[in-house]
Amino acid sequence: MAAPFLEKIAEYFGSPEPAIRLILSVLLGYPFALVYRWFFFHQSATVVHLFHTFSGLALATFNFGSQVFHSFLCVVIQFLMLRLMGRTVTCVLSSFIFQMTYLLTGYYYTATDEYDIKWTMPHCVLTLKLIGLALDYYDGGKEQSQITAEQKKSALSCTPSLLEVFGFSYFYGGFLVGPQFTLRNYQMLVSREMSDVPGQPPNSVVPAMKRFGLGLITLSIFAIGGPLYPASYYLTDEFEAHPFWYKCVYILVWVKINLYKYISCWLITEGVCVLSGLGYNGKNEKGEPQWDACANVRVWLFETTPLFTGTISSFNINTNAWVARHVFKRLKFMGNKLLSQMFTLLFLAVWHGLHSGYLICFSMEFIIVNVEKQAQALVRDSPLLTSIAQSHLYPLVYVVQQLIHWLFMGYPLVPFCLFTYDKWLKVYYSIYFCGHIFFFAAFLVLPYLRKVFVPRKRGSEKKED
Repeated sequence: MAAPFLEKIAEYFGSPEPAIRLILSVLLGYPFALVYRWFFFHQSATVVHLFHTFSGLALATFNFGSQVFHSFLCVVIQFLMLRLMGRTVTCVLSSFIFQMTYLLTGYYYTATDEYDIKWTMPHCVLTLKLIGLALDYYDGGKEQSQITAEQKKSALSCTPSLLEVFGFSYFYGGFLVGPQFTLRNYQMLVSREMSDVPGQPPNSVVPAMKRFGLGLITLSIFAIGGPLYPASYYLTDEFEAHPFWYKCVYILVWVKINLYKYISCWLITEGVCVLSGLGYNGKNEKGEPQWDACANVRVWLFETTPLFTGTISSFNINTNAWVARHVFKRLKFMGNKLLSQMFTLLFLAVWHGLHSGYLICFSMEFIIVNVEKQAQALVRDSPLLTSIAQSHLYPLVYVVQQLIHWLFMGYPLVPFCLFTYDKWLKVYYSIYFCGHIFFFAAFLVLPYLRKVFVPRKRGSEKKED
């Protein structure tokens, strides 16, 4: 009965049926959160875990049918590893190897050269969640002096139960598209601590509706603009025939519109987390409750920043925080920040999938971010460039920055969205590898510009005899 109805909806909106199922599932998080607030908030932890488990499993089954067994199996095996291996490095390594291998095997057998919504999509979110669980459990066995303040917030002092791990894994506000959150935060939710009124349902309806409304706005932008600027257009003869400037403008507009696909889902699910209480993040200096614990996008920063690093900081926040906490900072033993950054981005590329486009995207991100840091240091250390940046000319500088920023945000995302080398290489050929040339030239030129614009410190010149 549901299938023909969904087919009609998909046909009406011109979207694939799996996409309609996903959007409906994300929206269903709101009635689930309301049911939790009204009927289960004051129930025992066992009842709450059961509610979260079965509601999440229902959404998973609605989207992926019998393939839900993949996530179920990985959750059970992760729990067994915690119980049988304990707080050991063996448990951490075994968890990492098993969960990543299972995910990559799933990619290998299901991946196509198109963007498909299949069981591997929520499973990549689950993979990080379960690996993070093993690391937090390991940290809980260390002496307090051996872990950082950040790790103390998520470290687990006792072994979680199977039902607790299931509730954590299938929580309807994070299973399908994220965000990432820790088991410790989930435990605080179940124990009624994630509220501005401890022990009572949080006053979070209005903040949740604000995120929901903003999510609908961004979803509408994507629904209207997405079909006008599809990634498939890059591969047409018509795109090939356009002049270079048109192709650059298309990339600039395309990336801005298409990123709303992700932003809309994150905003809507953030609203679910806020409504349930999981989004509670304590109170600020004024005593006002904050609801951004599950924020996966900072919309104002995303819309206004002229910097690549600013967009990265505003986008997929919880995943970036997870990777920073569990990968980048734990590679500190390497003694080289750039090397740690390279391995972190390599992990992100592999975690996204096996297509070459992911490797190209994150390798370009590494280059772009480091060139931008050099350019920022040049402007900061040069009195002349600083005065220009702070003068009445800044609005013009800002516009130019934004144009460059979004063009070269879109440039690495072309292979990210086209996946295979034959597709993204064709597009790069048609725009003459302009991004590679631009940043390679900037990498070579910036040191010389530094010599021109940055005055030498006193005593740095060699005294002549």
